[in-house]
Amino acid sequence: MEEGSLSDPWPRLKGLPMGTTVELAGADGRTWQGTLVPSHELSGERIVQLKLDSGYNVGIRVHPADRLVVLERPARANGEPSASGASPAPEILPGHVALLTTGGTIASRVDYRTGGVRPVREESEILSFYPDLSRDGPVHVIPVFDRLSEEISPPDWATLAAHVAEAFRRGAHGVVIAHGTDTLAFTSAALAFQLRRLPGPVVLVGAQRSPDRPSSDGPGNLQAAVRLARHTTLGEVVVLMHAGLSDDRYAIHRGTRVRKMHSSRRDAFQSRNGPPLGWVGAEGVVLDQPYRSAEAGEVTVEPLESRGGILWSFPGLDAASAARFVEPLRGVVLAGTGLGHVSSIHLPWIREAVKRGVVVAMTTQCLEGPADPFVYATGRELLRAGVLYLDDLLPETAYAKMLWALAASTDPVEVRRLMKLDLAGEFSPRHSVGGPA
Repeated sequence: MEEGSLSDPWPRLKGLPMGTTVELAGADGRTWQGTLVPSHELSGERIVQLKLDSGYNVGIRVHPADRLVVLERPARANGEPSASGASPAPEILPGHVALLTTGGTIASRVDYRTGGVRPVREESEILSFYPDLSRDGPVHVIPVFDRLSEEISPPDWATLAAHVAEAFRRGAHGVVIAHGTDTLAFTSAALAFQLRRLPGPVVLVGAQRSPDRPSSDGPGNLQAAVRLARHTTLGEVVVLMHAGLSDDRYAIHRGTRVRKMHSSRRDAFQSRNGPPLGWVGAEGVVLDQPYRSAEAGEVTVEPLESRGGILWSFPGLDAASAARFVEPLRGVVLAGTGLGHVSSIHLPWIREAVKRGVVVAMTTQCLEGPADPFVYATGRELLRAGVLYLDDLLPETAYAKMLWALAASTDPVEVRRLMKLDLAGEFSPRHSVGGPA
């Protein structure tokens, strides 16, 4: 602790590095203790921002008569470059958990100058937010991207899959991918089709609140994800997030059967058309549904084709616009209404697309249940036009699978066959996949 001064504390405050813990005693009798964080860009003159022990931030106007005491100066973070400018390479231990970071809320922090959230880019910054990750064994952090999930595209899925395979080749017991929640379900589905013969779990995890907020769900989610990656024989891609609003239970969702159901709740992610595979909680890791076990051997990564798309049906979608969207594609997933319907005005372009070799597949926008062409005349007409019905496959999963199937074969008949196979637990066993081969 450094003694305070009776002189105006403002010039000294402006010279202190961010992360310094201080005490400000005001002439009005109030005392504030907290850590200096950057001021918001709209803050007024002589306003200092402190992060309190509660986790909340407060802006304080500093008066010339206030008394400043410096309680603790920031230490150099573990892994931060030394005076020579070099960062020591982390030791990669066998049986570690590899943590791939891509940005998103779970790997972001509030930028107090703008009030917004930005991705963290340094390994040391990530570890400073989550100091307990290596409590049960080594964790190796591998920054891959530093972007929000709405910016992640299919080529990035291929990059992630390659990093996963490399992590297992370097001795990882399991892989955790910290990912933004908005497109997390797309990424999990894509990786489920790309990665073959997994020797351990691949656990995608996100957060609804950044780790420097007092109500953040990130630390609990990430700790549970690392626990799952370390302690099970699971050999598939899963998503782990809060199972409810409390911090004592986390749901394990199959990567091809999960959807974000709420924009901000901690338990936003839910398994669809079936229960979660299991839970992580006080009782440990519990897998109470059938799952794919880890396999021996080397992971293989299968490619994706870029010329696939997904088209959401809505009242007023005109046929010309839909045809233009599909024209450059080799395959398209239609997210239809109800049991898998689109307006009859789309039948001509669908027939033409199928004739030239485009695979046109149908899913439903509904949150539960299968697409079925045999209930209404609309479905029968679409079936006769050559539309492939995909039962209870989720639209985001169907899109990812279409990209995989198109890369696996240039023959539309073979692509249709592959789309109907249950490769990663994406179909419910109680349903049969409709449509001609």
